[in-house]
Amino acid sequence: MANEWFYDWFNSPYYHLLYNKRDNAEAEYFVNNLCAHLKPPAHSRLFDIACGRGRFSVYLNKHDYNVTGIDLSVENIRYARQFENDSLHFFAHDMRQLAYNNYFDMAFNLFTSFGYFKTDEEHIRTLANFNSALKPGGLLVLDYFNTSKVLDCLVPEEVKTINGVNFHIQKTVSNNKIVKTIVFEDKHKNYIFNEMVSAFTLDDFRRFFELSGFEIITNFGNYSLEKFDSNHSDRLIFICKKANA
Repeated sequence: MANEWFYDWFNSPYYHLLYNKRDNAEAEYFVNNLCAHLKPPAHSRLFDIACGRGRFSVYLNKHDYNVTGIDLSVENIRYARQFENDSLHFFAHDMRQLAYNNYFDMAFNLFTSFGYFKTDEEHIRTLANFNSALKPGGLLVLDYFNTSKVLDCLVPEEVKTINGVNFHIQKTVSNNKIVKTIVFEDKHKNYIFNEMVSAFTLDDFRRFFELSGFEIITNFGNYSLEKFDSNHSDRLIFICKKANA
């Protein structure tokens, strides 16, 4: 497992340097819309799976919920723990190896924090872990990119210069995965990292959810929670319910 691409990349300071322009206002807007739509009762137990540095967990916690955030990256969790309080906690966990059972009212897996694994079966088992962590009737929100639009708009090569580091980025499609190769030099040392995210479609997710014990309630195509359109939507956002056993 230790040779999988996300172990090194998500723990690297260069990951956060490359993506330092992520829109916190957009994330908070998404939180507000989800809370207005889902209406979790105050003090509900919410689970932020692959929480990164915790920005979404922090926003949820401000809405008076008890929030647990987990992430594979020890560095991300170390950073997020500065925000902890009595109702907000962070732990370093692999989403494939969760130990929670019938504990959370809602779970969130956001900003394309899925699709990283080698096989469909591994993704289905991971979703089954999400299912087990939820109370009966609990909800899962899973936010993925719209693969169709990503493929249509794929930029094969680009260079991004951030704080004097020139990131040379190549994007290809291989074995139904969108592969991003990131090459750069810093302080006279050469680096190369990869991102490999599965090109899952709406039909793929329908199958995955059914096999992992979820019922799809609805889906949306953006953070305004507007209708999904396979040709034009930026996102593919699912609201799913833990099915009756």
